[in-house]
Amino acid sequence: MSMFLDTAKIQVKAGKGGDGMVAFRREKYVPNGGPWGGDGGRGGDVIFVVDEGLRTLMDFRYNRHFKAQSGEKGMTKGMHGRGAEDLIVRVPQGTTVRDAETGKVITDLIEHGQRFIVAHGGRGGRGNIRFATPKNPAPEISENGEPGQERELLLELKVLADVGLVGFPSVGKSTLLSVITSAKPKIGAYHFTTIVPNLGMVRTQSGESFAVADLPGLIEGASQGVGLGTQFLRHIERTRVILHVIDMSASEGRDPYEDYLAINKELESYNLRLMERPQIIVANKMDMPDSAENLEEFKKKLAANYDEFEELPQIFPISSLTKQGLATLLDATAELLDKTPEFLLYEESDMEDEAYYGFDEEAPAFEISRDDDATWVLSGDKLEKLFTMTNFDRDESIMKFSRQLRGMGVDEALRARGAKDGDLVRIGSFEFEFVD
Repeated sequence: MSMFLDTAKIQVKAGKGGDGMVAFRREKYVPNGGPWGGDGGRGGDVIFVVDEGLRTLMDFRYNRHFKAQSGEKGMTKGMHGRGAEDLIVRVPQGTTVRDAETGKVITDLIEHGQRFIVAHGGRGGRGNIRFATPKNPAPEISENGEPGQERELLLELKVLADVGLVGFPSVGKSTLLSVITSAKPKIGAYHFTTIVPNLGMVRTQSGESFAVADLPGLIEGASQGVGLGTQFLRHIERTRVILHVIDMSASEGRDPYEDYLAINKELESYNLRLMERPQIIVANKMDMPDSAENLEEFKKKLAANYDEFEELPQIFPISSLTKQGLATLLDATAELLDKTPEFLLYEESDMEDEAYYGFDEEAPAFEISRDDDATWVLSGDKLEKLFTMTNFDRDESIMKFSRQLRGMGVDEALRARGAKDGDLVRIGSFEFEFVD
């Protein structure tokens, strides 16, 4: 089984805030001591940290649920509960994080040590010391901790490479990678020997260095799922230069120029923006019979399809086997890299809006619906959060929640919808009677 995994779906849940405490001073010689319950501690965040030592998302194959710890409850003497430690999740360089529900990109993690909070922990609930007023100097009110953020995420690994090798199977991409870098990809005389991307570092004679990715072979129809499909083409999205490797010996009976057109069509079908990247055509296997004649024919067909003022792609005849022409190819690649800027990987429309963890002022505070059993159902982020943070073990907290609902206009809205005395109202799993 391949140990390479470049996609994963996981669930993360930040820690809940600790509950606030109801307590009173009961010391000798301190009359009417008053409230003394402290606040709960903050829940832990779930944080992604880039680790350059990781090369795959295999760690997420079996471990798909990540939950941070909750904060400690508030204590007597007005002491706060301890905040929970954040949960650190290590991911490889080049990991794109998307929201599974919306498909929007949350963050793109590419630098070693880069950190990003993917789920925020809830704040601690307030203790009764916070609710003391001149009218109510000894409140028996406290809050439960705020729930931590919970979300489902899609992780995509797109390897960090400056140059990508593309081409049909068995054109010599793996062999080329093995002779220009220290990488040791599997090499075999059959199609789809390479079934995962391979990465290597090149150092030219002039001292320039860059990373090269060898991608599993494409074939015609890959964008419709033929062969290995385009499942590994995401790894070429970060590259700035594409080396298009072509078997110029036509050893498998295919026309080199038709191969060139077919692969470009598959790149375009996968992502139109891949065609913006500069290409260098690598005419491989020039040590084979008929390669020179095929190269001349290839150049004629290529020139015929370009206008007079269009710049033709550079063509470099090489032989990976005899290492002919490699130094010239690598120098030209390094020179092209120097003048090629980074390509914007994601459009603004792909990115999730800047996260805001308060309430949307424009969003309705609550919604009213009705179940088949005639029960009125209240929902809405703000209302449900107030409900979750209410301590229903204390009568004063229940009365406070009731006042909050009335202040939000829930009573009036229910009355306007036709609610009558004795009707059941449900929030989550909690039910109570409506009193007109």
